[in-house]
Amino acid sequence: MTITELSADDIESLCVGATLLGTGGGGDPYIAKLVARQALEKHGPVKVITAEDLPPDAQVLTIAIIGAPTVILEKIPAGTEFTTAVKALSDYLGEAPAAIMPIEVGGLNTLLPIATAAEMGLPVLNADGMRRAFPQIEMTVFTLGGIPAGPMSVADEKGNLCVFETTSNQMAETLARTAVIQLGLANAISCYPMTAGQVAEHAIADSLTYCRDIGRMLESVQRNEEGAWDRFLSETDSHRFFEGKIVDLDRRTTDGFARSTLILHDLHGSDQVMRIEVQNENLIAFVDDEPVITTPNLICLLDHETYEPLTTEAIAYGNRCHVVGMPCAPEWQREGVMELVGPEAFGYDVDYVEMPS
Repeated sequence: MTITELSADDIESLCVGATLLGTGGGGDPYIAKLVARQALEKHGPVKVITAEDLPPDAQVLTIAIIGAPTVILEKIPAGTEFTTAVKALSDYLGEAPAAIMPIEVGGLNTLLPIATAAEMGLPVLNADGMRRAFPQIEMTVFTLGGIPAGPMSVADEKGNLCVFETTSNQMAETLARTAVIQLGLANAISCYPMTAGQVAEHAIADSLTYCRDIGRMLESVQRNEEGAWDRFLSETDSHRFFEGKIVDLDRRTTDGFARSTLILHDLHGSDQVMRIEVQNENLIAFVDDEPVITTPNLICLLDHETYEPLTTEAIAYGNRCHVVGMPCAPEWQREGVMELVGPEAFGYDVDYVEMPS
């Protein structure tokens, strides 16, 4: 059932779905869950609408947190930076927003737009630009549609603020990443200002509904309901590729990103080894050096016993995991996708691997 309103009672399922769709990245949604719940309890439920509910020329603004998940875990958002970023971009454009839209439904950036919408008294759009999380600003279906990321605003919790005009979405990433490295690697960004007509044409629709439904299915798995795991895999067209224990973890924060390499040994006693390469999000999974899951498809790690999704910053040596591959949204299946979000976009000389049918 499509979401029409969000209250504090809806946040838990959204949080579970967002953590999974973050595919390791997007930041741990726990803090965002508390922020969103508090905003909804204080300001009341947020109306959820579609782009078609607005006049075609109505202004839609996004809000997100930008930085490195390992930093975001320790540097708790103040909250004021998100409304500040939206208002700054609105003032620059000379037009008030009619709605807020998440740029991605993965990690914190699913829930923080809901909190911002509640605080600003605005509806939130049931759409996004990824239906997962990606580490770089240009990595959206909007870029494939020719929608510019700029003008955009970046704000921190201390009152520092900047607005950029950019010549390309790749330059938007460069300028924003440079700014957030100086501002502490956990900041608010508002980008991709669009009309409702542009959102209707280019966004991935019903993404909040999808996120909530994914969360509810996974909650059923966590409650150990009969057949829930098989239903989850079937209804999401997902596949369990590996069950392993993390035996090596190389983690570093460079160039504004949390990067790591995970090595997993098979839990069932075979000699198979899985390696996962990470840049904020899980990008490529190899089994015995052969790629088996590649971006833009999702690589999701779940705790072997509890089925809780595991995030980049929380993963640890000794974790026992299910490694699940989920297909990306159909909107990614178009010309230019490999150059934008395929393995080569992240510097890997690896061919894209189709998900099993």
